[in-house]
Amino acid sequence: MELTAREDIEAPQDRVFAMLSDFDTIERQAMRRGTEIIRTDDGPGVGMAWRATFQFRGKKRVASVTLSTYEPPERMVFDSVSGGLEMALTLDVVALSPTRTRINVTSVLGAKTLSARLFLQSIKLARGGIDKRFRKRVGELAGDMENRLRGMA
Repeated sequence: MELTAREDIEAPQDRVFAMLSDFDTIERQAMRRGTEIIRTDDGPGVGMAWRATFQFRGKKRVASVTLSTYEPPERMVFDSVSGGLEMALTLDVVALSPTRTRINVTSVLGAKTLSARLFLQSIKLARGGIDKRFRKRVGELAGDMENRLRGMA
């Protein structure tokens, strides 16, 4: 299953990419939301890895996340495994002009176990709502980034 979203930000490509790849800040934001994050391999660059522990549907889940592609200032790909569920998250940063940038976010989910397939099937049945929430969250992220970058200028 694939989810996609794209948003435009009034900022130069290199500044947008730098903010998306500010892993220390992103780790702190995740911890504020209740996720336990442990960096298992340092970077920056290909091979950076994290172990994330979080609550989902009333159960404690553990995910291993690895940065598999790091091409500044254009692309990052994160591969994640949680139980039998695999996810590839791709962040593409495209310069539309010297002061305007588009971020394309693509999330591809796959299942390796029966329980993961059942979970994925339930997500597919609610696809319209999931798509809407995914796009809304990417829009909020882009808006927050734009406001923070505007405040830095």
